[in-house]
Amino acid sequence: MPEHLPARVVAALRALPRPVCAYVYDLAALRERAAAVRAALPPGTTLLYAVKANGHPDVVRTLAGVCDGLEVASGGELELAVAAGARRIVFAGPAKTPAELAAAVAAGAQINVESALELHRLDAIGAPVEVAIRVNRAGVSLPGSHAMTGTPTPFGVDERELPEVLALAARLPHIRVVGFHLHAVSNNLDAAAHAAFIADALAWARRQDVDLRLVNVGGGFGVDHTGTATLDLAGLGRLLGRLLPRPDGVELIVEPGRILAADAGWYAAEVLDLKRVHGRWFAVLRGGTHHFRLPAAWGYSHPFTVLPVDDWPHPWPRPEVTGAEVDVAGELCTPRDVLARGAAVDRLRVGDALVFGRTGAYGWDISHHDFLRHPHPQVITLAG
Repeated sequence: MPEHLPARVVAALRALPRPVCAYVYDLAALRERAAAVRAALPPGTTLLYAVKANGHPDVVRTLAGVCDGLEVASGGELELAVAAGARRIVFAGPAKTPAELAAAVAAGAQINVESALELHRLDAIGAPVEVAIRVNRAGVSLPGSHAMTGTPTPFGVDERELPEVLALAARLPHIRVVGFHLHAVSNNLDAAAHAAFIADALAWARRQDVDLRLVNVGGGFGVDHTGTATLDLAGLGRLLGRLLPRPDGVELIVEPGRILAADAGWYAAEVLDLKRVHGRWFAVLRGGTHHFRLPAAWGYSHPFTVLPVDDWPHPWPRPEVTGAEVDVAGELCTPRDVLARGAAVDRLRVGDALVFGRTGAYGWDISHHDFLRHPHPQVITLAG
């Protein structure tokens, strides 16, 4: 069996029609990772799944069943959460439309408010609504791939304007501020830094002039897509146990996505051609960045495993390379459709499949699916 690939993933891929092009999601792996994340958090912490990481209905339904609820950032994600039977829904994100806000209120969601204008829009709905104010705090810095706060971004209320926003909320008859949303970074691998951030966020929130019921510190629990590193959950738990005060009735909410879903997904695409051009070998896939955009978006080479396929039903010679470095390109008419560069392979043949791990989060969902109108990959969900 190819190294690093679970037997049931291999079996599922081998059963597919050729040329292979598919995502495989393991629902048992989702449940196992959710249990590990929960075990690392202080007792009583609310665990939400950030649907933006992977919105496949089976994934959303599975994580809605083992997490305390779902975090959504659009009307479409709200519909997914309602259909999944989420026990709790938190609606976040900038540029919420009036229709989305009305739908969120009707669904009983708690709203993370991004601006003073959004408070007015919510109040105009005319129904009581509990909100957390998203604040872009000054001086907050965490390692990771994308900084959301502590720097100019379109996310949240500038900390300097928070008193005005809170005063406005107090004047609006249908608004009740119950806490803060303080999500700061995406994909942080430093457990010590993240624990310190959570402790500081809670301390900051307690100093504000609000009848504080909850503090949502967002997600950002990291996964290294180029290797095997993951945020040290056990270390995070130990540090939080030392840094956080005893429970005082303020609810701590976390809303990870990547760490819950990444390792439960694999993207596989068959090699359609092998060619040497200007001294470089190219493996051209039935697939590419329109299915899995992250490597091109972040500028890295995503590791893969070769899944050998011995069947060759054609009368002409089968192209192959041995002991070579290959660039892995997709089927799009652009030189930027590349998933990996200079990847060493012992043996690779046309007809073999390349399987990319850690693609259960921010894979299909962030990709430009319909460019060139190639068929979408199959999606297989493994129960268990």
